[in-house]
Amino acid sequence: MRETAVETVCWWLPDLSRFDRDHPVRALTARADVLEPGPRGYLAGLAGYFETGSELPAAALTRQALVGDAADALWLSADPAWVQPDLNGARLLACGQLGLTPDEAQALAEPLLAVFAEAGMTLVVSTPDRWHLRLPPDTELPVFAAPEQALGEDVFEHLPPGAAGKRWRLLLNEAQILLHQHPVNRARRERGLPPINSVWLWGGGCLPAGIRSRLSAVVGDDILLAALAQRAGVTVHARTPDRLAAAGAGTLIDLQDLPAEAIARDWWVALAPLIRSRPIALDFASGERLLHRPWHRLRVWRRRA
Repeated sequence: MRETAVETVCWWLPDLSRFDRDHPVRALTARADVLEPGPRGYLAGLAGYFETGSELPAAALTRQALVGDAADALWLSADPAWVQPDLNGARLLACGQLGLTPDEAQALAEPLLAVFAEAGMTLVVSTPDRWHLRLPPDTELPVFAAPEQALGEDVFEHLPPGAAGKRWRLLLNEAQILLHQHPVNRARRERGLPPINSVWLWGGGCLPAGIRSRLSAVVGDDILLAALAQRAGVTVHARTPDRLAAAGAGTLIDLQDLPAEAIARDWWVALAPLIRSRPIALDFASGERLLHRPWHRLRVWRRRA
């Protein structure tokens, strides 16, 4: 767990390479102290702020946060996804955040209910973007790749392999067949929207008994981050300019899901006063970590890289 969390305001930022030379974040990186590298990516980044005692059970955590019934059950995320066939296989282009309405999500899930029920599983639509499978407690789960690991890549390279994964590959294939010609997808194509032609299985596990964190507050809109914070007893605030400006020591500000230009355009006015008043831990999704203290702004001889 990041030791700087308790004494600083932590900014969780996108990959450092996404910030061009003129971005205001680059002025901070030029003058800040470099720390030991941190975790890379979304799930590893979350695990750096929260201790769950096991692999991150994203499905159980998000189901509990959204519906409140995840206790005493085994859960697996089955999020709606868009897979695009190509000459060499098929690529995962999107998972969740596909602009589904509640009615569309329920209609798409309807033909899949029997497929999963026959396998002893219950498919539930927690939100249009978050679908979950409730599994028998003795279900053996192979390792599933998180969406961030597979986006843009050949899906077959990220499906569970071998005999342990065969059952899941067959279930996924059945789901894809049923979704391929679904009327909702035909209507979406006519409107120029991507189809939901698959589900992505990931994040299996049970709700952890306890989660620890050195954070005192979280400012962000990510549901899994909020779920972890709630279980750890950490206060959660929606991401608004006022909440950013009021952030105190021990607060994590989640910006890693935003384009770099949006941070400069929409949020910098709220962030800038913190630079002059508080130590800022800059935690990039690409693993770089830096510490900027208020007096570091006097290091004017340091040039932006």
